[in-house]
Amino acid sequence: MTALTIRNAEGEAVGTLSDHAAIAAALGELGVEFERWDANQPLADDADQATVLAAYKDDVEQLNARYGFQSVDVVALGPDHPQKAEMRQKFLAEHTHADFEVRFFVDGSGLFYLHVDDKVYMVLCEKGDLISVPANTTHWFDMGTHPHFKCIRFFTTSDGWVGNFTGSDIATRFPDFDTFVSGLQ
Repeated sequence: MTALTIRNAEGEAVGTLSDHAAIAAALGELGVEFERWDANQPLADDADQATVLAAYKDDVEQLNARYGFQSVDVVALGPDHPQKAEMRQKFLAEHTHADFEVRFFVDGSGLFYLHVDDKVYMVLCEKGDLISVPANTTHWFDMGTHPHFKCIRFFTTSDGWVGNFTGSDIATRFPDFDTFVSGLQ
């Protein structure tokens, strides 16, 4: 279930939304685009980048016309990946990007934490969700201890993913992916 939980800087819950339109409206106030795409293309679990991009060719072209991307790729991570812990750690610290961060979840899920003013917006993205986090927005991402996701990533620079870490420990004060998801059930 796609969800948005808003917490104050001390970690206390202010509210939770599960209606996609309500989530999109709340995030829209922050300049974050949140859309729903049809993610029902028939893809094998081991579909490679070319196959995934071909399945979503029209959607990718429409988004590219809107933003003018320099590159598009596919990232996938499963619970058996030998470097899952290292890959997870890379995104757990608060950071920003010089360009916006756009992800479409072809499969699985992940949790974006957006730190805006004195609140943290915890956005559980699942299959079919597209999120665009504006440039210079402080955030972090958690895929959990047993990751399962496949995303199309869109970049406006040829450098790809470049994080500018803030040095803050705020991410340690909020529930991780596994705790967040178990609390929704």
